[in-house]
Amino acid sequence: MGLLADHPGTYETIGVEYRSRRVADPRLERRVHEALGDAPTVVNVGAGTGSYEPRDRRVVAVEPSVVMLAQRGDGAAPAVRGIAEALPFLDGSFGAALAILTIHHWTDPMAGLAELRRVSRRQVVLHFDLDVSWRFWLADYLPEAWALDDRRSPTVDAAVAALGGSDRVRVEVLPVPHDCTDGFMAAFWRRPDAYLDPGVRAGISSLAQLGDAVVGAGIERLARDLASGTWHERHGALLALDEYDAGYRLIVAG
Repeated sequence: MGLLADHPGTYETIGVEYRSRRVADPRLERRVHEALGDAPTVVNVGAGTGSYEPRDRRVVAVEPSVVMLAQRGDGAAPAVRGIAEALPFLDGSFGAALAILTIHHWTDPMAGLAELRRVSRRQVVLHFDLDVSWRFWLADYLPEAWALDDRRSPTVDAAVAALGGSDRVRVEVLPVPHDCTDGFMAAFWRRPDAYLDPGVRAGISSLAQLGDAVVGAGIERLARDLASGTWHERHGALLALDEYDAGYRLIVAG
């Protein structure tokens, strides 16, 4: 995150159960750690409860939310309360900077990405391509969530430019496994019934920020379509897939 922790709608209110709902998926985690290369030191910005932080390197976490910081386990890396746009470190302090599904929460994503580049030699950012993510079937039921991300999220191209351009940045597709353990927005693409669970939705920031009335209407439509078989008629082919490209992109610079 980049917003101050007491800003309305931030993780002080929506992040209460993140530690149990947002458990790092080991297959995605492996890709993230490979992208870090041989960097011996890592700053994890918008670190939340510590998912995807490597255990075999020296890590410092940066997170503005007191609620999220309180959920970091005993073995988690040391953390400081701060925001992406003003990192409290000297230039080149770290071998790598990590930012996992967070830049769309920052007040000024371009400034935050510039800060990542300032304090580290390599940057690894997990973000999403909105043009691809709009194709995910859940957008038919809750387009307001995608509209929210459209308003606040930088494009992948903009993030690449902020990190130095295509000469030093590569973008990798990160497909979502059908049994993904991390409960982010598209984690349940092959398990549509999961979205009917309020606990699951509480772990998805875009849904948690929309409000009960908006989300309730979309979820009611989904429940009807699942009960009637309409969802399976439209999307049943997904049930034969082991992984799905929901638009998540690993942006690796340096």
